[in-house]
Amino acid sequence: MIAAADFNIKKVERSKLENINLSNLPFGKYFTDHMFEADYENGEWKNLAIKPYQPLLLEPSLAALHYGQAIFEGIKAYKTKGGDAYIFRPIDNFKRFNISAQRMQMPEIPEDIFMEGLRTLVQLDKNWIPDQPDHSLYIRPFMFSSDELIGVRPSEKYKFLIILSPTGPYYNTPMRIYVEEKYVRAVNGGVGYAKAAGNYGAAMLATAEAKKLGYDQVLWTDAIKHEYVQECGTMNVFFIIGDKAITPDLNSGTILAGVTRDSVITVLGEMGLTIEERPLNILEVIEAYHSGTLREVFGTGTAATISLIKELKYKEFVMNFDPQSCKVANEVKNRMNQIRYGIIPDNHGWMYKI
Repeated sequence: MIAAADFNIKKVERSKLENINLSNLPFGKYFTDHMFEADYENGEWKNLAIKPYQPLLLEPSLAALHYGQAIFEGIKAYKTKGGDAYIFRPIDNFKRFNISAQRMQMPEIPEDIFMEGLRTLVQLDKNWIPDQPDHSLYIRPFMFSSDELIGVRPSEKYKFLIILSPTGPYYNTPMRIYVEEKYVRAVNGGVGYAKAAGNYGAAMLATAEAKKLGYDQVLWTDAIKHEYVQECGTMNVFFIIGDKAITPDLNSGTILAGVTRDSVITVLGEMGLTIEERPLNILEVIEAYHSGTLREVFGTGTAATISLIKELKYKEFVMNFDPQSCKVANEVKNRMNQIRYGIIPDNHGWMYKI
């Protein structure tokens, strides 16, 4: 088993934290003092190190730049009122990371390297965890192919890193969402269920066009009929219809299995709602809106946490929602925050203490 003693640890002489205000942070702009790095060569992981956050020296022929073998995860660490540091469900992100690695023909990262690297790094930089409401330490593990040659095949070498970023809310206000019918995020048999870097690059054009129309993000639909809702930008999506919480199922392999999504399903069940994971046609959503049973729509994700949706546009039809009346989403967010910040007991074993 790998332990912190197996890492080559080099600490900074002086922390950058002295010059950064951890209040009202933008998402993903600042990075902590240290990072974790490991290399995969000759069939094994080696060179395990924690070092000062610094640039990487890369060859122009780096395989990842040409063929897109790159995956990542998003995790968050929180600080309780007592000052203890916890990471939210990291083992689930570790499992999903390796699912992505399998799909992209990349080597799996051993659990002890992933978890001990994560724990040691966050422990070293735990003073960077903000203690303001809706703030956290965002954790970004990622891996990319590092062969230095041009050739369409899986690489023989890879680099795995973890970096940390203190952050505030990803979305500060309720969102306006455009239902996408032209562009496609994922298809059956594709890589939609993997957290591959290319998925996000491919989504940027549709998102940019939606923003030109005044919308914050797109709600993707299926690739065949453009009728069944899937993900919403960087989030999974939930619809509260009557006393049911409906979210698209994962069976087609086109939707990311969100860790926050899974947590929200648990919390919604505890709140007494009936949970339905199934295909959901946008026409059913519109019908529920017309009948007055569509009460709320909201997104869930590690970066976004719980994000209210105030407008949903499909073709020329616009559905509006009052954020102040979104009792379910606000209650879910409150319960999740109470667990994350140690206000109520964690009865699910979600919080990993540093």
